[in-house]
Amino acid sequence: MNIFESLFQLKHHQTNVKRELLAGLTTYVTVVYILIVNGYIIADSGIPLQAAILATAFTSVIGCVLMGFWANAPVILVPGMGVNAFFTYTIVHKMGLTWQEALAVVAISGLMFMLIAFTRLSKRIVTSIPDSLRKSITVGIGLLITFIGLQKGGLVQASKETFVTMGDLHQPVVALTLGSLLLTIVLYARNVKGSFLISLLITTIVAVLMGIRPSSTTVQSLSLDQYLTVVGSLSFSKMTSLPFWMATFILTMILVFENVGLLQGLLKDKKQFPAAFQANALSAFSAGLLGTSPTVCAVESATGIAAGGRTGLTPFTTGFLLLGSVFLIPFIQWIPDSAIASILVIVGGLMIGGVKDIPFNDLTEGIPAFFTIALIPFTYSIPDGIALGFITYAILKITTGKWRQLTPSFYLITSLFVIQLIFS
Repeated sequence: MNIFESLFQLKHHQTNVKRELLAGLTTYVTVVYILIVNGYIIADSGIPLQAAILATAFTSVIGCVLMGFWANAPVILVPGMGVNAFFTYTIVHKMGLTWQEALAVVAISGLMFMLIAFTRLSKRIVTSIPDSLRKSITVGIGLLITFIGLQKGGLVQASKETFVTMGDLHQPVVALTLGSLLLTIVLYARNVKGSFLISLLITTIVAVLMGIRPSSTTVQSLSLDQYLTVVGSLSFSKMTSLPFWMATFILTMILVFENVGLLQGLLKDKKQFPAAFQANALSAFSAGLLGTSPTVCAVESATGIAAGGRTGLTPFTTGFLLLGSVFLIPFIQWIPDSAIASILVIVGGLMIGGVKDIPFNDLTEGIPAFFTIALIPFTYSIPDGIALGFITYAILKITTGKWRQLTPSFYLITSLFVIQLIFS
């Protein structure tokens, strides 16, 4: 245990090995689905499915190890939902690049991300974000996590008339979600150690007894030979074309500002931010080399943090478990969405507490904060919600004669957001 203390400074962060391991295990259970989901999305770009799953696993492991040892922060790095869709359905399907050329885009955007993260630009970006926007980003992400959880559990479903509506409470999956949610709330409210993990295990057992089967098809065996044809297969043949650089710029913007927002929302100790941001950039670059879309801070990191994770031992544990999961994918899929959904809903609720500190009495602060809070879940996009919040903030400060309150860095960031929205 002394080696963990020396590596992760557990006493300094007022934690212990047991708590960190439990937090890592809890996060693992909530994030392990990414191996299957990201694999299938990336496979739509033309990468063989087995290779896509292995690339997701290996990239996630490296991201978690980097975050654990480089930043000693309790944040998980995995290929991001949304970013993977941008990789496959925009860069490849719409812009016409091959998956090999798309991997080159990932690598170059990772290098640009590193340039920002390892220079003073990162500090300027962070200090230029007003406190009201910073808090609203956390709240908005909390609502998005809640919405994702409600969708996963079937409590919210699509509607042609109202876009979304209440799910069918008579369906077994929805009933299981309600039961899991109630169980998790009670356990967490009573400060039961490992409440999230206990809820996940009980809900999984109940799901098996109810005959609720996994929703996706599992890959029975994985071939390392197939993966070796993908790793390092970057192609720079379109590097002189406009689509290549347009994709690179937009992807860089998404990575920088999505991770700034997520880290600001997830990290309680803001001193961990610079190193965590750097680990982010290194991991994103490695994704292009390993054969998948870029890694980002997983919103599911909030479950581990809520379970007590405070140091890099949390992501290190999660990364170790993700590596072993390559051989356990058929069993992992028995964890029902209802079990994950209840945790996401509660974690989302825990993240909205900062709304009370936003000065809504000052409309130049309150309205942009409100836009950020509302648009992150309503657009289902963290970067779009942040972008519109920044733009609204700048417009209101300028039109009310308070433009001197803004730094040159803020104006630059807002201009880049405008460009992102135009071309995305």
